[in-house]
Formats: sequence, C-alpha cells, structure tokens
Amino acid sequence: MNAVVDVVIPALDEERSIGRVLADIPRTVVRQVIVADNGSTDGTARVAASLGAMVVTEPRRGYGSACLAGIRRSASLDPPPEIVVFLDADYSDHPDQIGRVLEPIIAGRADLVIGSRVLGTREPGALLPQARFGNLVAAALIRLLYRVRITDLGPFRAIRADVLEALDMADRDYGWTVEMQVKAARAGLRVEEVPVSYRRRIGQSKITGTLAGSVAAGWKILATIFRYARS
Repeated sequence: MNAVVDVVIPALDEERSIGRVLADIPRTVVRQVIVADNGSTDGTARVAASLGAMVVTEPRRGYGSACLAGIRRSASLDPPPEIVVFLDADYSDHPDQIGRVLEPIIAGRADLVIGSRVLGTREPGALLPQARFGNLVAAALIRLLYRVRITDLGPFRAIRADVLEALDMADRDYGWTVEMQVKAARAGLRVEEVPVSYRRRIGQSKITGTLAGSVAAGWKILATIFRYARS
C-alpha cells in the first residue's frame, strides 16, 4: 500500500530544533510536512519554510489549536491524506522512526498507532518524573474506565485521516493527545502501541518544564478522561 501520508508538527519557538526534526523525516514515505506555527517569536516559521515545510500560522495558543490548524491545512490538499502523523518540534521524538509508527496502519491492523516512549528506549532524563507519573495515572484510569490497556500518551502517533475526521477533535491545549485516545476507545477503534525512542528535548518544555505547566496539564488530562467517560 502506497498511502498518502502527511506529517503535522505543532511548533512554538523551536527555531533551534525544527531544522533537525525536518532533516530526519523520511521523505520517501511522506507527501507533505506541515509545521503549525503557534505564534512563535523566533525564526521557527522561517527555518521550517526554508527547508521545504508548508507553514500554517495559528495565533491562538495551545498545542491542540496548532494541531487542528495543521489538520485543516492537510485536509485541504489534493488529494487529501490517507494517514496523518503527529510529532513534536523539539527533537525529542525520532522522526526517522515514522515507518515504525505507520506500519500497523499500512498493514491493515490498526486505525490509530501511538508511539510508546514507555515501551521504547529513553535517553536518561528525557521523560521527566512528572511525565512518567502522569502517564501511569492516565493509563490506569483509561484501563479502568474504558477497558483499554495503554502505556503512554506520547505525541508521536499516526492515524487514518478518515478516522481522525470522525473523532471530531476539539481540545485546544493540554488535553489533545488523551482526547484522541479516549475517543478512539469509545468508538471501538483498533489502537496499537509501538515502541519508539525518546531523547532529551532541545530547550525547555512549555509544559513539563515548569511546575505551573505540569499542574495545568495534569488537571486537563484527568478532566478529559472523566469527561468522555461520562458523556
């Protein structure tokens, strides 16, 4: 299967890392890379465009806002994508492992694939303690409330484009990744995890790099898990 694959990269002030991310994406399997610039004040958009990425600007701050902008731009292309891949702009993910994340969908086994940092190899200090703890709590709650076993809420993931549209994603900030996973569980989609490598990001995280960001993200993730369990 030669699928049409687009990559969406939400980015905020990642001038130091975005070039390395784009350089490592295997262009033989990717049709278009879309960098969703979320109001950067540095040269993120300029660097991305100079390296051949399609840049879309989303001034409304929020990880989910940037992802939604990237999805809209990808869906407008002719032909629209069959699979959308998401990865971060900070070079913590390994873009050269896109093929590993795509394989279960291309093989017809899965609708959504999560690159699990827990199952994969992690550079020391890459997955901070608060992120590890948050993953454990979220995974336990999803297993309890949705009867689905997961290990990670990792940002590196691939999803069939028609399935993504049907999920009607709405979260505009910290709840984006978990919203996708709990909605997929509710819909009975075929979800698979694959091990991926993870390294220390370039620069400081806007979420887990600060106490306020970690607390806000934690509350939003928990609220999202309980919200869709009740609805």
